[in-house]
Amino acid sequence: MTPGDELLFCALGGSGEIGMNVNLYGCRGKWLMVDLGLTFADPYYPGVDLILPDLEFIEDRQEELVGIVLTHGHEDHIGAIPYLADELKVPLYATPFTAGLIREKLEQEGLTGQVKVKTIERDGGIDLHPFNIRFVALSHSIPEGNGVLIDTPHGKIFHTGDWKIDETPVLGTPTGDEAMRRIGDEGVRALVCDSTNVFDKHPSGSEEGVHDGLLQAVQGATGRVLVTTFASNAARLETLGRIARETGRQLVVAGRSLDRIIRTAQSTGYLLDFPETVRFDEAMQLPRSQVMIIATGGQGEPRAALNRIAHGQHELKLVEGDTVIFSSKQIPGNEIAIGRIMNALSDLGVHMITEKQFHVHVSGHPGRPELKQMYEWIRPDVLIPVHGENRHMREHARLGRKCGIPHAIFQQNGDVVRLAPGDPAIVDRVRTGRLVLDGDIILPADGATMNQRRKIGYNGAIAVAVPVDGDNRLAGEVCVSALGVPVEADRDDFLADCADAAGKAWDGGIDPEKAREKVRLAVRRCATLWTGKKPVVEVMIAPCR
Repeated sequence: MTPGDELLFCALGGSGEIGMNVNLYGCRGKWLMVDLGLTFADPYYPGVDLILPDLEFIEDRQEELVGIVLTHGHEDHIGAIPYLADELKVPLYATPFTAGLIREKLEQEGLTGQVKVKTIERDGGIDLHPFNIRFVALSHSIPEGNGVLIDTPHGKIFHTGDWKIDETPVLGTPTGDEAMRRIGDEGVRALVCDSTNVFDKHPSGSEEGVHDGLLQAVQGATGRVLVTTFASNAARLETLGRIARETGRQLVVAGRSLDRIIRTAQSTGYLLDFPETVRFDEAMQLPRSQVMIIATGGQGEPRAALNRIAHGQHELKLVEGDTVIFSSKQIPGNEIAIGRIMNALSDLGVHMITEKQFHVHVSGHPGRPELKQMYEWIRPDVLIPVHGENRHMREHARLGRKCGIPHAIFQQNGDVVRLAPGDPAIVDRVRTGRLVLDGDIILPADGATMNQRRKIGYNGAIAVAVPVDGDNRLAGEVCVSALGVPVEADRDDFLADCADAAGKAWDGGIDPEKAREKVRLAVRRCATLWTGKKPVVEVMIAPCR
């Protein structure tokens, strides 16, 4: 599908889910991509940490893609770049902080110089015909959150990215009422807007307002204090550095992503007053009341610093009487993992503080009052909700219509929406999907490897070796081994029964592949009789001389 003399929108990720944001705009034979993010795996993807968008649609039209514009530096907006951008062969455009994060990612993957990253100053722009793009500074929970104003022959689009209204941001400048109204005065065909907090009846709140709650919580602690927060929230890091000074505590940072964010922020003019940090061994020698730790892992990530500290697997230790402050919101789906860490901390005698006890966190996404303010500023003809699960986006569309926006289109990944000319409508559907990063290999999320791994995880696996002679007859005892099959006390009897079933099923007089399948089915039936499970059975024919 090549766009004609029209204006199209198509999400390849991020619509119907929170994460993995990839959005396309099409006009006069060309496509523009906004963001290229990933999401994190859940137990449905065993052995996998990262989920990537399937970009087959735009990869097949690579010559039509004019560039990739990045709104900000969160993983769900830039995380897929090291794995997928090289295939697209177009430049990336980002403001300085985001560009710095991207360059670090590319360097880690050995892609420096292979993917062009072009830095655009804040409020700057770029002409990628037929799209003229201007970055618009918006507050968010990371430095340099941006909306992008895209001017086309069929009207303007304002793509918000992730945003909030914060009149007193700790870093950056507040979203300007006058500047936003000017955008609306120019006339905006479509507002493509963040739906994450559409059910929240109150504004998200200012980052500056978190200071007093965090200060009160730290002042009330007697032992070591550990604060866990999103590594990318550089404004929160600024606040925590300030609190460390105010409470006379030495600061220690635990987590590679925190190190990366601090390094990139300081290289681009942020966190310049952040206190000098101490090493882990130095921190452990200090009086407990003089230590403040900032650590990753507040969402229950198993390999992050907080989980390792909670389970005694880190150089930094917590003991009874210490305090852990969760300066973050639980992301839906992470409750069980977070609960495990909280239980481990509880076993250590650690006191825990969340936003339920003190005002220690504010969201980076707009609540309903902020969405209504955006509608009033921009006054679009069309609202396209993105960045949310279906329930968020449907509610966002309802809110937009209720507030007087003429058209609000609910769309999902793969829907092609014609924004102009004429009334907006879904006019086509393209293929989308998910890929998994499994070790160093990118695979289909619903492919044979993942499906087989799920089956093995649910049912276990059995390997059968059938020795045969030159006439394809049994030439010895069948060897059987089992992994993850729920037989323990009678394991030897179980394996003997499976071997017996395999030997009886072998028929060397038929086609070897048919004989292999007979053995496979016989062994699986035997295993099912023993366990009620249907393990994956792999049969190997071993010729003997």
